[in-house]
Amino acid sequence: MSEVWKTILEGFAASSPLDLLNLVLGVAGVWLMTRRSLWAFPVGLAAVTVQGILFWDAKLYADAKLQGFFFACLAYGWWHWAKPKDETAELPVTRLSWRARCVGVGLAAALTVAWGAWQAAYTDAVMPYRDTFIASFSLLGQVWQVRKRVENWPVWTAVNAVAVVSYWSAVGAFTAFLYAIFLVLGLIGWREWSRALRTGERGGDGGV
Repeated sequence: MSEVWKTILEGFAASSPLDLLNLVLGVAGVWLMTRRSLWAFPVGLAAVTVQGILFWDAKLYADAKLQGFFFACLAYGWWHWAKPKDETAELPVTRLSWRARCVGVGLAAALTVAWGAWQAAYTDAVMPYRDTFIASFSLLGQVWQVRKRVENWPVWTAVNAVAVVSYWSAVGAFTAFLYAIFLVLGLIGWREWSRALRTGERGGDGGV
């Protein structure tokens, strides 16, 4: 057995019930989001609550505080997706303009630098700049996702790729493995939402 898989299995064996709950809720929530299902929102609300507790315990403060924003954003997204302007139609997947993309990425990059500098100076954060990169671009990805913009998925792909490397050393293989799953699901979501954008396909909703 390779050392990588050995480390992952050891991480599972050492995981607390809260870690396991985080895994189940996180994977389920992202999978439902790739399907554009309203069920992604109640599952996501539970997931970010659990993640906030875990991140705080690991001294990843930016990520921990970020979960409060995610909670509010998911609550808004649930309402926004359930109540499109045309009451008879599903909220469609849409694309941002180049200007909106550049503004969003620029703001997230500026926040990464400013927040990272503050954390490096005033907290005992384990990875101040990588932590704030993940946090800042997660903010961007979440806002674009609840607005049902297809560009949310490349942002999440970048976040998850950095997170896999960062969390491997910071909190162990379990969290890194979780983000590797998110990375794969994000690529699936990118493909599925892009197809929906081209064809006008409806999501696997089912209602909540």
